[in-house]
Amino acid sequence: MIFKKFFKKAKFEKRASELDSNIEEIPSHIAIIMDGNGRWAKRRAMPRIAGHQEGMKTVRRIARVADELGVKVLTLYAFSTENWKRPKTEVEYLMSLPEKFLDEFLPEIMERNICVQMIGEKEGLPEHTKRAINKAMEKTKNNTGLILNFALNYGSRAEIVKAMKSMMKEVQEGKLTIEEITEETVNQYLMTSHLPEPDLLIRTSGEVRLSNFMLWQLAYTEFWFTETLWPDFDEEDFMEAIQAYQKRNRRYGGLTD
Repeated sequence: MIFKKFFKKAKFEKRASELDSNIEEIPSHIAIIMDGNGRWAKRRAMPRIAGHQEGMKTVRRIARVADELGVKVLTLYAFSTENWKRPKTEVEYLMSLPEKFLDEFLPEIMERNICVQMIGEKEGLPEHTKRAINKAMEKTKNNTGLILNFALNYGSRAEIVKAMKSMMKEVQEGKLTIEEITEETVNQYLMTSHLPEPDLLIRTSGEVRLSNFMLWQLAYTEFWFTETLWPDFDEEDFMEAIQAYQKRNRRYGGLTD
């Protein structure tokens, strides 16, 4: 066990030394689709909730390293609007995780100057879940470090439809004209209006789809996929994704030499 920890630390330090630590080369906004908790538990003949519990530990690890690397925003896809279709016991457990996570991690969040935010529909969440989120957001609202942004009860298509309805209402009321609707206008009506668009999207567990996550915002984001299940995803994996990002040439549809 000691040798394993030493070997892991050595690999981590090697990866860190290879990383371009120039703050301009670190992605400003990283979004992660945290996938594979259930499969992680199944492979160990454990209940699915054990995978979610282990995945919560990974959230803490990755939030810490993101903060230390100088990432400005870390958006985590925690619960989608489609996840309500899962078994009731699993959904109930998932809805208890924000309270458990934030109660345990909040002192460190405050110490690290991290600001907790959320995108998604709060109205559909249980009261205890809303209380935990609201408490963390209120306590950290003046923090100026990493924005730890949870996508909870979030679905991108619903977000876009809601934005369209809001714009149409303002057009009907004469507050907005058709000619004034641009990409920038649409951005202002999205839940992420106050955030930069993601530079890097990470998805774990080998799946290579977006699953209704930030469809508008990811238009020019760099994608990085890994077979690693979320509970096994560690600091070295995170830095590997950033290192891959740093080697890419972001052209935004244009040409470069």
